[in-house]
Amino acid sequence: MSAGAFDAHHPPQPELIKDCVHCGFCLPSCPTYVLWGEEMDSPRGRIHLMKSGLEGEPLSASMVGHFDACLGCMACVPACPSGVQYGTLIAETRAQVHRRYPRSRRDRLLREAIFWLFPYPKRLRALRGPLALYQRSGLDRLLRRTGLLDRLPPTLRVMESLTPTVTRRHPLPERVPASGQRRAVVGMLTGCVQDALFPEVNAATARVLAAEGCDVVIPPGQGCCGALSQHMGREEEAISFARALIQRFEAAKVDHVVVNAAGCGSAMKEYAHLLRDDPDYAERAQSFVERTRDVSELLVELGPVAARHPLDVTIAYHDACHLGHAQGVRSQPRALLRAIPGLRLTEIAEADLCCGSAGVYNLLNPEPATELGDRKARNVLATGASLLVTANPGCLMQIAASARRMGKPLALAHTVTVLDASIRGVPL
Repeated sequence: MSAGAFDAHHPPQPELIKDCVHCGFCLPSCPTYVLWGEEMDSPRGRIHLMKSGLEGEPLSASMVGHFDACLGCMACVPACPSGVQYGTLIAETRAQVHRRYPRSRRDRLLREAIFWLFPYPKRLRALRGPLALYQRSGLDRLLRRTGLLDRLPPTLRVMESLTPTVTRRHPLPERVPASGQRRAVVGMLTGCVQDALFPEVNAATARVLAAEGCDVVIPPGQGCCGALSQHMGREEEAISFARALIQRFEAAKVDHVVVNAAGCGSAMKEYAHLLRDDPDYAERAQSFVERTRDVSELLVELGPVAARHPLDVTIAYHDACHLGHAQGVRSQPRALLRAIPGLRLTEIAEADLCCGSAGVYNLLNPEPATELGDRKARNVLATGASLLVTANPGCLMQIAASARRMGKPLALAHTVTVLDASIRGVPL
């Protein structure tokens, strides 16, 4: 390989690059191309840059900027008639960028601060107390009224706007027994952001699985699944997280590993590829992938046994990118929701267009992320639904922040919290 943008450790694969015939079907699916109309900020444009890098072009600031601008939403993958594996290509490219490109001191410090916090559940949980005090004291509303928040750096301003209301967190037991006849033993990922900021989603997930005949095992001391690290090219960090999580769930001896966060599930289903060079983990990773399910996938596979009570509500369902595009899980959540008596499901215009959350993209690229979030919120509000339902904490925070900014706060819920309410016969 000629000297150029990439080193010899898993550069973007020429045989995958050749699959792209530059037909342009990906263009209307790509959020950054939709925003800017710039060829190099489309999937085929970025693939052209990868090819140029393999042929000797250096890893310039301009090239890295186009790679960084990609949300990694994978909307281009189902849109591509040639079956281009863009997800693999951008993941390999980002790992190269992380190793080889010298970022500015400011950019480096911002990224290190983000990755010091978000992949560590204990550190996120430690923020719950200060956040609750900040919200309950009214200081958040005061700062907004005085305009002081607008003077913060963009990343801090976005982080503040994304933070949901801190709710009471009840630690889950290590095992929740099945109601009635046991149909499966499942291990449940508690996650990082989900556990710290949306604990009610994990509690609802455990209750729904138990109601549907699953013994739910919640291994203690779970760490991050590595999704954010993998998404941003931090390959060694992602591998370390993946190995540790595989060990935890192997020890739990479960039939399936259940995930209720789209980004986490997508990353965990890529473990076999991530650990392909590790002789001690390659086969174990493949076995782990085969047992991993989004919660909606597993519930549809098992079929319902718990009675559903009516919910008189109109919802708009948003396909989280890493559930719909990356995992191909679209029909299952809709089937579960439509089976609830009284519930009416509406679809959202531009449904396949990313909301701008995309892991930590909204922190690193706040301007385009905000534009995409506002666009998604407007489309959701246009449905007239009283509740937005989706399956990823990042999407919930992103769309809620945009709706609040427009002065039209949205009620939001995870798919399993809706199911939980119906099974228990309680209002949403």
